[in-house]
Amino acid sequence: MNSQNPCVLIVEDVPSLAANYVAFLKREPLDVHVAHDGKTALAFLERNPVAVAIVDVGLPDMNGLEILKNIRAMGAPTAIIVITAEGSINLAIEAMRLGAFDFVVKPCSRERLSVTVQNALKHRRLENRLAEAIEETGEGAPGRFIGQSLAMQSVYRILRSAAPTNATIFITGESGVGKELCADALHLLSKRRDKPFVAVNCAAIPKDLMESEIFGHVKGAFTGASADRKGAALQADGGTLFLDEVAEMDIGLQSKLLRFLQEKTVQRVGEDQLRRSDVRIVCATNRDPLAEVSAGRFREDLFYRLHVVPMELPPLRDRDQDVLLIGRHFLKIFSLEDGKDFKGFAPEAEALLLSYPWPGNIRQLQNVVRSVVVLNQGEMVTADMLPRYLWTAGNLAPPATPETLASAPVSIAPPASFADIKPLEDVIRKTIVEAIDICSGSIPRAAAALQVSPSTIYRRMEAWREAEPK
Repeated sequence: MNSQNPCVLIVEDVPSLAANYVAFLKREPLDVHVAHDGKTALAFLERNPVAVAIVDVGLPDMNGLEILKNIRAMGAPTAIIVITAEGSINLAIEAMRLGAFDFVVKPCSRERLSVTVQNALKHRRLENRLAEAIEETGEGAPGRFIGQSLAMQSVYRILRSAAPTNATIFITGESGVGKELCADALHLLSKRRDKPFVAVNCAAIPKDLMESEIFGHVKGAFTGASADRKGAALQADGGTLFLDEVAEMDIGLQSKLLRFLQEKTVQRVGEDQLRRSDVRIVCATNRDPLAEVSAGRFREDLFYRLHVVPMELPPLRDRDQDVLLIGRHFLKIFSLEDGKDFKGFAPEAEALLLSYPWPGNIRQLQNVVRSVVVLNQGEMVTADMLPRYLWTAGNLAPPATPETLASAPVSIAPPASFADIKPLEDVIRKTIVEAIDICSGSIPRAAAALQVSPSTIYRRMEAWREAEPK
């Protein structure tokens, strides 16, 4: 192969169908090849870098899933699109579990195949960029971070560069994105890792006690001060002091924090003596710090003193497949804690996790998985175990009921007379078929448009197949 265009391999044993697929893709800048059996396909894959493989499930010498497994065993970075007859939906679902990028149902249109191939190429380019980013660092996720998304790679680079220094780090991001986890990773990768890591949540401590919490007090300094208290700044001496939600700090205390940062000395409440403390400051907020400065709620001089190395953590909705990696991590932990047998998420449950926007980010995902483990039994987390709001937020409905099927939008004209009334099952089938066709063969997109779960459509298609005359 001398072409610089991406190589696409079509594995189809019916020559007429293979010729159709080649014709469908001829307008694209692709180098298209055809193999009519599995053995030929694998031999070609061993010799050539293939960007996308379009594999028919039913081949004369082997099942398409065997080709999929062989490609994965080769370690080839090939995006695999499975082509299946309508009656092979279960095989297609199994292919997705084995790592197929997508599947299309025969017969497929030019647009459906072309769009799917372009999406696969785009996905492969993103994976290549991610692999390059990971290769550049030579390491996985630092600290206790979980995830390899592109959105996190820039965070990891900044983290690894800044951690060995004494520079002050200012972390921003929505609530629940893991700002304390980031601060902890900075400490673990720093030269101070053997010294204390002390975290103070400025939003969780009453205003009157905040100064004592950070700088300490002596016995009798105020009502209730029954003993000396070191304070976080002295406790963290030699290590890292993490000030979470620093924008919530009282404006009066901000001036004392600024003086501490400049002079590296602490004066406990009720004490005249100055004590030295060598700490590395990491702070975080879920607010816009510049907006807080403009509003007069945060000192401008303190902001610039803290804002040395900014780090913005992306929300979970921007982290692609990381939601599944993090969800599986929580599932493993909570299953062990509670003596449950959960091993993973079913494909439909994974689709829901990926489609939900997670406004509460990682903290919300953690609570969802915890609830699932507590309330359910089994080896796989199925879609019906997940909270209803995950369905409604994705314009999906919980597993089908007579009410949801009856309320599905019908795209046929109303009957003009009694004789024109069609059986309900015929109306539902016509609606589903039309929706899949409008959505270019995408069953998940059709399910979203019909406000039913994808499993509803899969089950009905299987039932229609079984009901056909043998």
